[in-house]
Amino acid sequence: MQYKIIMNYQHIFKYQFSSLNDRENYFVNQTNQKAYDFTIVDKFNQNIFLFGPKKSGKSYLANLWKEKNNAILYNKNFSKIIKTKKNVVIDDVLGSSSDENLFHLINHCKLNHLKIYFVSSVNLNSYDFKFIDLYSRLREFFYLEIQEPDDEMCKMIMVKLFSDKQIIIKNNEIFDFIFKRLNRTYLDINIFIEKLDKLSLEKKRQLTIPLIKEII
Repeated sequence: MQYKIIMNYQHIFKYQFSSLNDRENYFVNQTNQKAYDFTIVDKFNQNIFLFGPKKSGKSYLANLWKEKNNAILYNKNFSKIIKTKKNVVIDDVLGSSSDENLFHLINHCKLNHLKIYFVSSVNLNSYDFKFIDLYSRLREFFYLEIQEPDDEMCKMIMVKLFSDKQIIIKNNEIFDFIFKRLNRTYLDINIFIEKLDKLSLEKKRQLTIPLIKEII
């Protein structure tokens, strides 16, 4: 579908991409298509381990899966999860609990035929496991990955963030100037636009190339 940024953007930026939800503006292209498809698919009974960069929308996908699978969010509530016997979602899985607790949680879900959706910004192969049996369990999960954004996705994210912060881009020259100088990562795009928003508010100036150069 064609998506047009509201307000001052609507006659300037016209990119082709999929908006899954007008409120959330979560976008899908080849960099995250598989992760999205397997998150929302019906009757997929494997446990899922979703790996992706920071700010790439992993939590949004986890919430979709949570709602679709009537799951409970893990938040240091191990005893509650054991009692409720519901499917489980854990965000930042490798930083939110001890290896031993995660191991027992997986065993609990397996015993009770429950499904798990784990989200992580840390790759399994780069994490220093203290409990080697946990690594063995996690390797049995269905592995999904959100890649760093390609040029198309970078433009989508930029347009969304500009709109969210009501930053007015008056012409394509300014947009292209920013785009050519950004590092192609979700985190860097978010950090840059945060700085740009802060600087424009502090100086109470319209967004211009000279202003942009102050933070590049």
